[in-house]
Amino acid sequence: MKLTRFIPLLAAAALLAPVFFTGGCANTTEAPTGGPKDTIPPVIIGINPLPGAVRCPVSKMRIVFTFNEYVNIKNAQNIFLSPPLEKKPDAKMKGRNLVVTFPVDLAPNTTYSLSMTDAIADNNENNPFPGYTYVFSTGDRIDSLFMTGAVLDCNTLDPVKGATVMLYRDHADSAVFLKRPVAAAKTDQWGYFVLPHIADTLYRLYAVRDDNGNNLYDPDTERIAFLDSLVRPVKTMNDSLPELMRYDMTDTLGCQARAVEHELKLFREKPSKQYLVNKVRTSLRSAYITFMAPGAWIDSLWVGGLRPDQIISQFNVEQDSLEIWLNDRRNAPDTIHLFVNYRKTDSTGVLRPELEHVTLSIDPALKRTYSKSNRRKLKHEDTTCVFKLTAEPETVEQNGFSLEFGQPLISAAFDSLRFRYLNPRQKEFTADLDVERDSLNLRRYILRPKVKFQKGYEYFLKVPHRAFRNIDGFWSDSTEVKVMLPADETLSRLDLSFKGVECRCIVDMLDEKRSKVLRSYTLDSDGTLAFPYLKEGRYSVRVAEDRNGNGIIDTGSVLEHRQSERVVFVKAGGENYISVPKSAELTQEVDLHELFNGQR
Repeated sequence: MKLTRFIPLLAAAALLAPVFFTGGCANTTEAPTGGPKDTIPPVIIGINPLPGAVRCPVSKMRIVFTFNEYVNIKNAQNIFLSPPLEKKPDAKMKGRNLVVTFPVDLAPNTTYSLSMTDAIADNNENNPFPGYTYVFSTGDRIDSLFMTGAVLDCNTLDPVKGATVMLYRDHADSAVFLKRPVAAAKTDQWGYFVLPHIADTLYRLYAVRDDNGNNLYDPDTERIAFLDSLVRPVKTMNDSLPELMRYDMTDTLGCQARAVEHELKLFREKPSKQYLVNKVRTSLRSAYITFMAPGAWIDSLWVGGLRPDQIISQFNVEQDSLEIWLNDRRNAPDTIHLFVNYRKTDSTGVLRPELEHVTLSIDPALKRTYSKSNRRKLKHEDTTCVFKLTAEPETVEQNGFSLEFGQPLISAAFDSLRFRYLNPRQKEFTADLDVERDSLNLRRYILRPKVKFQKGYEYFLKVPHRAFRNIDGFWSDSTEVKVMLPADETLSRLDLSFKGVECRCIVDMLDEKRSKVLRSYTLDSDGTLAFPYLKEGRYSVRVAEDRNGNGIIDTGSVLEHRQSERVVFVKAGGENYISVPKSAELTQEVDLHELFNGQR
């Protein structure tokens, strides 16, 4: 529901109320004793100076908003001035008046917009004031152009509420780090923004999740978005334009129908400085260290008293956390002395070789657990090569069996594993296994039977006793898992036929809320991907570019003018999700060239 047109009418009604109702005075600070609940929001009935005032003083500027009832300041941070000053506006209530002052001088010959969104509510029922934007100028005129757009999360394409959108006349790359913008606005629940009353010139356009509220970009803690090219406003302010009307945020059709000139995708940059930030001893023979930024560059690494071949290490996929294991049969030392020769950022911002001595001390409680006096209290898993053998019926055809160990192995007899299966008549067969080590986790292996899975068949994978031994010297127990393809007739199948594939892509099926990855594929060329055994429901299918083939969605860089790798969602019926009914076989063609280039 559009609210703008109703505010003047409500204000007029409030002003005329004393003419038509001449009863005794009432204490409006107290809740009424009867009648329906008050659901009418507060209304501004007076402003001094009037909106559109020019030649306002740069020092000691004071704006008074008079409401028709007593109100309170609910969210002072949402009283937002554009362009922002070094210090935020001061807002105080005096009776029914909201008084806004400025702790530092305003700039001369500048048009200012003061917006109040979700900032004010009435005293009695906490009805929110729908918001208002007040404009004034310290010069002789009011700038009359405006610009619109939307800010989205780069990975989910969900709207980002509360992002600060900023315009700069200074086109230098460093401006967003060092200077405050010449105009700014906050995004609403739909990620939508309007930059009103701006001058006719070329700008750099950014959006920042300004968590500390300083109206600058802090790269180590905040997310950012930017447009590749300069922008110039072309639209003139007019209260009748849909973009400038104030909407009820529950009015989905109205909010989504607003024109979007520019779309910005918010990402988190890699931290600008590289250094070692954390160290943790996780067990007698394991630890990890973490770095400030991804892509840590280690020239060499060693542990005091051990040979290089006695150290096992592995980075995570972002290469900002390194796991370390000691392959040494002697009693583990109380303190591991780790030496890391890596590239660290110096005071000038340059990566230079640095040797750091990291001490990793054992937790006294953990040491006591493995002491001779407490060995009787040890659990079975404390003296066993622990592993997990799993297979999911819905994905075993694609993913096979997963065998993951708690510690790296020093001995493995994969040829002793036995895979067998029974047909519906209970006749038994055997098949060989392909063993593949997970490239991202050296403790995990993928086991794929050399046979096609069939419905109605029972499949068994057995790990015999003492097939594996880990770095602690412990042997594995035996176990067997059973899996069958789903037999539920209500399950459905979705086949996506991709064309226009121009680079390697990661295709993920997520739940409707996009909170969990259910299936994942890598796509290198045109072809069909199958998603069988789907329950009735709505699913999101995300396609992300992976041009460097590292298996992750790489972030962007402001100074390098590089956006994050692009993400799109497969559309069906105009929606960003796919509805799957019961017992259905669905096929949909997806043109990735059209999808990626059809983004707003």
